Amino acid sequence: MLKDSLLLIVSLLFMVSMLAMLSHKLRISYPIFLVIAGLGISLVPGIPQIQLDPDIVFIIFLPPLLYSAAWTTSWHDFWKLRRPIGLLGFGLVLCTAFAVAYFSHFLIPDFAVPLGFLLGGIISPPDAVAATSVLQNLKVPKRVVDILEGESLVNDASSLIVFRFAMAAILTGKFVLWRAGLDFLLVVVMGILIGLAVAHIAYAIHRWLPTTSSIDTAITLICPYLMYIAAEHFHFSGVLAVVSGGLFLSYRSHDIFSYDSRLQAQSVWNVLVFLLNGVVFILIGLQLPGIVHGLGEYSLRAAIGYGLLISLLTVVVRILWVYPGAYIPRMLSKRIRQNEPRPPGRTVFVTGWAGMRGVVSLASALAVPIALPGGAAFPHRNMILFITFCVILFTLVLQGLTLPLIIRWLKIETMENKEEEKLGIRLRMANAIVDYMNTHYTEESGTIEAFNRLKNRYERMAAITSSRLKMEGENDGTADKFLPRYRRLLIELVDVQRQELARMRRDNEYSEEVLRNKETELDLEEARYRR
Repeated sequence: MLKDSLLLIVSLLFMVSMLAMLSHKLRISYPIFLVIAGLGISLVPGIPQIQLDPDIVFIIFLPPLLYSAAWTTSWHDFWKLRRPIGLLGFGLVLCTAFAVAYFSHFLIPDFAVPLGFLLGGIISPPDAVAATSVLQNLKVPKRVVDILEGESLVNDASSLIVFRFAMAAILTGKFVLWRAGLDFLLVVVMGILIGLAVAHIAYAIHRWLPTTSSIDTAITLICPYLMYIAAEHFHFSGVLAVVSGGLFLSYRSHDIFSYDSRLQAQSVWNVLVFLLNGVVFILIGLQLPGIVHGLGEYSLRAAIGYGLLISLLTVVVRILWVYPGAYIPRMLSKRIRQNEPRPPGRTVFVTGWAGMRGVVSLASALAVPIALPGGAAFPHRNMILFITFCVILFTLVLQGLTLPLIIRWLKIETMENKEEEKLGIRLRMANAIVDYMNTHYTEESGTIEAFNRLKNRYERMAAITSSRLKMEGENDGTADKFLPRYRRLLIELVDVQRQELARMRRDNEYSEEVLRNKETELDLEEARYRR
C-alpha cells in the first residue's frame, strides 16, 4: 500500500515536470496546460481514479504556496495598493458570494439561499498563480500584477470565512448578521496576530541564534505550517496568519539572512513551489470522472447548463466590480486624484478578466460534508461539486488562454524601464564604493597597486553605467543595439571558461573540490548576466 502511494506521488511529480516542459514549448501557461492534461488523462480507460483530499490541500499545499506568494510580495507595494487589493480581496468576494447565492437560488430548483452562499464562498476567490504565470511573459503594467498578487493573499481568507459561516448556518439553522460580522473581525484580527507572533519568534531565531544556511532554509519551510495550523487550531484564519507572517519576515529578510542562506532558500523554494503548483493543477483535471459519476440523480446536461451560467455570472460580476472600484474612489477623494494616476480602462479590464479560479475553490467544495448532523444527505452536494469544477475549468481555460490575446488586442504596453532601474542601482553602489575608499583607504589607494586597481575598477564601472543611463534616457536606439550584444559577449566568455574548466577536469590537473567551487562561481556569474 505504501509502495503504491509512493509510486503514484513520484509518477505525478515526473508527469508534472514533463508536461511543464511541453507547455513551455507550446507557450501555454503551465497551470492551464496541466489542468487540460489532467482532464485528458482522466478520460483514458483504465486510469485509476484519484480522489483529492481537501485536508491535503488545506494543510499540505496551501501554507507553503501562500507563504511563497507573501514572501515575493513587496510590503511597500502591498500597502500602497491596499485600497484596490482590499476592494478585490474582500469587497468583490462578498459581492460575488451574494450574487451567486441569489442567482443559484433562482436558477436551481430547491436550492436554498444558504446553499447559495456556500457555493458563492467556494467559487469567489480567483487563483493568482495562473494569472501571474500568464502575465509574467507579457508586457503589462507592474501595478496590474501587484494588484492581482496582493488580491490572492487575502481573497482566500475572506472566501473561506464566508464558506465557514454559510456552513455553520446550514448545519445549525441559525444565522445572526451582527454576530457573524463580529466573528468575521475576530477571525481576521486574531489570524493576523497569530501569524505575526510566530513570525517574530522565527525572526528572533534567525537573528540571534547561530544558525546555518540549512537550518535557515528548514525554518522557512516549517514556519508557514506553524502559522497555519496554530491559527486554525483556535478556529481563526490560517490563511491570514501565513500571509501576515510571510510579509513580515520578507520585509525583514535582509536583516536575518546571510548570502548563502538566501541562495539556498531561494533554490529550495523555487523547486518546492513549482512541484506543489504542478501537482495541484494536474489533480484538478483528474477529478472530473469522480465528480461526474457523483451527479447521480441530476441530468448531466442540466448540470452543465447551471455550471456555464454561474461561470458567466462570476466573470460578469468581476468585470462590473473593477470599473467602479477603480474610478469611484477617485471621484470621491481629491487626495487620490492628486497622488495616483488615472488607471486606463484597458488595464482595468485586464484586471477584471484575470479572475481565474483554482485549487482553493475545489478543495472547499470537496470539504462539504456528505451528510448533515442528523444523518440526512447534505443537500445538493454533488451539484455544488460539479458547478465548482465547471467554474474552475471555464475561467482557467477560457480566460487563461484568451488573456494574452486580449492584452495584444487592447495594445496594452508598459512604460516601466527595469533596465534603467538596474543601471541606476549599479551607479549608486559603484559611487558608494568609490566614496568609501576615498574616505577610509586614501593612502592605500595611492601606494598599493591592488587597492588602486580596485578603486579604478569601480570608477570605470560608474563611468560606463552613467554612459549607459544617458543612452537609455536619450532612447536613440543605441542602447537597444549595444546592450544585447554586450550581454551575449559576457555569456559567451562564461562558456569559454566552462570549456577550459572541462579540459582541466579531463586532464585531472586540479582537485575536484576546487574545480567544483569555480564552477559554482561561473554559475552565479552566468545567472547575473542572464537576469
